[in-house]
Amino acid sequence: MDIIPETVKDEPKIKRKVMKDSKGRSYGTGRRKEAVARVWLRPGSGEVLVNNRQLYDYFVRPVLQAQVIQPFVVANRVGQYDVECTVAGGGLSGQAGAARHGISKALESFELELRSSLKKSGLLTRDSRVVERKKYGRKKARRNFQFSKR
Repeated sequence: MDIIPETVKDEPKIKRKVMKDSKGRSYGTGRRKEAVARVWLRPGSGEVLVNNRQLYDYFVRPVLQAQVIQPFVVANRVGQYDVECTVAGGGLSGQAGAARHGISKALESFELELRSSLKKSGLLTRDSRVVERKKYGRKKARRNFQFSKR
């Protein structure tokens, strides 16, 4: 016996809508380790600014540059959006991961149909791994002091 009406069954569980501000930008917050990135995305020529510096000036290592641009490669939107990103906290690796996460979230809120491809690549999931704390009586988080019999 089916109690739920047909009209309710066909509707999606979560209603999503495109989120843009008055300037036509989309926003996303990305996090990784201790780093937090605030990302604004707007249609443009593909310019990426991180803390008011070019991507290649801020992230010098090619691996980190590729990591930041990865959401555009997965979504097949390279060179179609301008990115303005503010990152704080952590190191460069964590900041690049946070920027990637923020860009993915902003891209998803700009174009809802990209969600499935971004989700499949794992770009919308926050990497929850953080540094383990140091314990008392130990040299580091798990490392013990060297044992000596004499």
